[in-house]
Amino acid sequence: MAQKTSGEFEKEFMDGLAGETGADLKAWMKIIDDYPSKKRNEIIAWLKSEHAFGHMNASLLAGIHANGGKPVYASTDDLLENQFAKAADMRPLYDAFIAFVAKHFPASSVLPKKTYVSVLENREFAAINVKPKELRIGLDLGDRPFDEKIEKAKLTGPMPRISHMFVLTDEKQLDEGVVEVLKMSHARCHGLA
Repeated sequence: MAQKTSGEFEKEFMDGLAGETGADLKAWMKIIDDYPSKKRNEIIAWLKSEHAFGHMNASLLAGIHANGGKPVYASTDDLLENQFAKAADMRPLYDAFIAFVAKHFPASSVLPKKTYVSVLENREFAAINVKPKELRIGLDLGDRPFDEKIEKAKLTGPMPRISHMFVLTDEKQLDEGVVEVLKMSHARCHGLA
């Protein structure tokens, strides 16, 4: 059974809001606007204590409010496009890397998140941060020593187990060495290493 995406959870929540609470999304945005605090955690606590929302739904509603009343997770296409807003020149290199991964890991999939792109095959084994002049490719390589190519991860978004990264600036870098580190990360993430 396929897991629901964040966007699917968010859409279900928004679609059912009026039926569950008696107020639609627009009404809830006004209610939150009238609440004196603008701090997200305080809004979440208030929605839970005063309006009987569960934690996940309170978080979703507070997130939508903080996003100007628009869905946060509505479209993975939007999530991906937002990452290229200040790095449009990196799109061809990103596309080349995704094709490279698909060739070597045909069962893998790509899932754009808010601040990074996850590469997974049941479990995330690589993460991509799009920067204006480079792609940072994060990997789970455990205690593998760092060297001139593979350095300590400096990525925004993925789980702390993404420990290492390499910087991709040119399609010519996509060689057997990259395949090997991707395989190592894939094996670690799937309990094969």
